[in-house]
Amino acid sequence: MKHILILLFILPLVTSTVAQQVAPPTPPAASQTQRPEDAEVVRITTNLVQVDAVITDNHGKLVADLKPEEVEIFEDGHKQKITNFTFNLSESTPVERPASTAKADRNAPVLPPAQLRPEEIKRTIAIVVDDLGLSFESTAYVRRALKKFVEEQMQAGDLIAIIRTSGGIGALQSFTADKRQLLAAVERVKWYPLGRSGISTFDPVQGVTPGRNGPEMDQAMADFEEFRKDVFAVGTLGAVSYVLRGLKELPGRKSILLVSDGFKIDDHNDQTKNYQARERMRRLIDDAGRASVVIYTMNAARLQPLGFTAGDDLSGRNRKPMELEDAMKARRDEAYNQQEGLDVLAHETGGIAIRNTNDLTGGIRRVLEDQKGFYLIGYRPDESTFDKRTGGRTFHHLNLKVTRPGKFNVRMRNGFYGAPTDEQKAAPRTSAQKLFAALASPFGSTGVHLQLTSLFANDETVGSFMRSILNIDVHDLTFTDEPNGIHTCVFEVLSMTFGDNGAAVDRTGRTYTLNLPDEIYRRAQRDGLVYQVTVPVKKPGAYQLRMSLRDTASDRTGSASQFVEVPDLKKNRLALSGIALRGDAATTVQPASDGPAAAQEGIEKGNADASPAVRRFRTGMIMAYDFFVYNAQSEKSAPPQLLEQLILYRDGKPVFTSQQRPMKFGDQTDSKRLLGGSAIQLGTDLPPGDYVITVLITDTLADRKHQVATQSMDFTIVK
Repeated sequence: MKHILILLFILPLVTSTVAQQVAPPTPPAASQTQRPEDAEVVRITTNLVQVDAVITDNHGKLVADLKPEEVEIFEDGHKQKITNFTFNLSESTPVERPASTAKADRNAPVLPPAQLRPEEIKRTIAIVVDDLGLSFESTAYVRRALKKFVEEQMQAGDLIAIIRTSGGIGALQSFTADKRQLLAAVERVKWYPLGRSGISTFDPVQGVTPGRNGPEMDQAMADFEEFRKDVFAVGTLGAVSYVLRGLKELPGRKSILLVSDGFKIDDHNDQTKNYQARERMRRLIDDAGRASVVIYTMNAARLQPLGFTAGDDLSGRNRKPMELEDAMKARRDEAYNQQEGLDVLAHETGGIAIRNTNDLTGGIRRVLEDQKGFYLIGYRPDESTFDKRTGGRTFHHLNLKVTRPGKFNVRMRNGFYGAPTDEQKAAPRTSAQKLFAALASPFGSTGVHLQLTSLFANDETVGSFMRSILNIDVHDLTFTDEPNGIHTCVFEVLSMTFGDNGAAVDRTGRTYTLNLPDEIYRRAQRDGLVYQVTVPVKKPGAYQLRMSLRDTASDRTGSASQFVEVPDLKKNRLALSGIALRGDAATTVQPASDGPAAAQEGIEKGNADASPAVRRFRTGMIMAYDFFVYNAQSEKSAPPQLLEQLILYRDGKPVFTSQQRPMKFGDQTDSKRLLGGSAIQLGTDLPPGDYVITVLITDTLADRKHQVATQSMDFTIVK
């Protein structure tokens, strides 16, 4: 991998994908209710125990007008005096069912979203797919439901992560609003053959082993399988704990949806079994409360017939009705026990356990619709709650009662360990930890303003690669004036590239000391600095580059991330590189009356804002775009037959769509790599804001299934 620090902005590049810029949001009107992100949602200290609760009426409707005197809270059966009481209202819009069941256009581009700021987040949801405990049958239904959720149910302001329990737990997991990234994560959801679930939800009944020692051998094998499943259940709960740690620092009330065929936490016939899973569950419930995370669970097994199936081996039992009944009872018990773990986890953390349904998509919708509002209720604990002398971790049970006449349903976490959060003080972080914390955040840290552009391209000699450029706002760096007109600055950079399985494929960190002469320093103040990284890509797939920078003198940090899809060019299917944008600051051709219009080629003349690294254009400017087309089909000596179309989007809606027109290739002869591009004028009727340019290429000679390739990139229009 190559790393280059450049003191000038990047001149015309061939490929790119863009980091986003968002205008500051309009402050919300004053309200008597609190927004979740404005409140410290859960606190457990020696001076205050604060919990969150969702209260609904007998019809499931949220009750939002309770008064403190209408609620009582109990710790270990003892009534406590409420000292804090607020209702927090989420601003999420209801999740509506799609108005039409028409099949979506498979060639429609998935647009990159605007970068969300913490104050813009309405729901933060981690969907944990327990592929350690999903059967082969369930996996297909889960993948289908998740894809439908991403494409149809996500709302503006949703921050989502899709995480598998079997992989990537040791690497950074990304919470994002980018549907492209989430759809790539959905594609990674596959059956894990080494997990605790087989082809079907329930293990097939095994035949009785013949011989004198047959029953003992069968029991030994059953005990071993029980132990193995317990170990995998602990793995599932450990993965959820990892997600909790990632959610803890995010704003507002967060939730986890655990999708699984279930796991066992209690054997009612033998309390020594499933001990590890049971203890891990208890700690997880406490951690969820401290992190202000509600856990929902969904049984992916759907409605199951509990009778015998063709996969069961009933040999040795055919003439013994009682043994057949015992085998049937064992299957019913297994179905109950597998669900029990999911039920307890949801109930104890204030979530909902979704079960006995074939509509997994509807189950996800129910979780989303539950993110409406909650009460924050606090009280001053007794000294006995926290045993400072022994440091013991006694578990304290919580209960909430509504005294208003009528029937009410209360969902809240049901207890906590007597260990105050305020005593768990974190040690001072090192500079490396600060860099990683900025890099891991789903929100770009803005102590140092950065803009990242990651570029996919392919070369006949070196193969596929990603070239990324990080534009650094020099005004956020600390320079000292040295003799002879030299300006000195020191900063650290950390960059990591992650594959679609969550594992890091590249990581590097460096410290730079800049000694800039006065003339170059003034130019850097005007144009910024560009840090360039080139990473070879050996395998196709979805990648994410994350970079963070720390100014050593001020300790300010900044971060940015970029998602890139690398196609498999070996399949000989139509594909596009990223798109490079550049502008001509001097050109101000009058726009057509109907909005943006095609115009002559724009030429880069030194405007850093309109470079591929920054992509900020003024209305009236000529915006040129360049890209490569890979694997165009051709017949004999005839040139490829490609049609090009351009669409501009704002807020996800098209504001300009060009007519299809044939691409011209000049004297290019390599149909595997064709350079394309043109230019448009940005009409003065386009208001300032964030836009997306999408290029659609149609290969009329390719098969119908692979005729269209698209590529998008965002940019900003300023006054």
